[in-house]
Amino acid sequence: HVQLVESGGGLVHTGGSLRHSCVVSENMFNFNDMGWYRQAPGKQRELVATINVGGLTNYAGSAKGRFTISRDNTKNTVYLQMGSLKPEDTAIYYCTARLLTRNYWGQGTQVTVSS
Repeated sequence: HVQLVESGGGLVHTGGSLRHSCVVSENMFNFNDMGWYRQAPGKQRELVATINVGGLTNYAGSAKGRFTISRDNTKNTVYLQMGSLKPEDTAIYYCTARLLTRNYWGQGTQVTVSS
């Protein structure tokens, strides 16, 4: 049973920074890629960033230049460093591990950016 446990998030002012961490219960090399998604109130869940086993990253347009995804394979942990935060970044952030067509999800952590 795959488990992803997230930490980080919280309340921050516009322009501030936050870092999310996500610890996976299995070796991350078992998955095609790791990623972060977010869901704002009344909106669909959307991609923020992904990182594959080779370290190749992919970002949503809204995250490029402000967010950085990284992974520490020795700790089975994936990170999302967020900077220059805006009120529109307010959402629940979810960590995910993808194996082929199946995604495993963390419990989600709330990020609130006040103006």
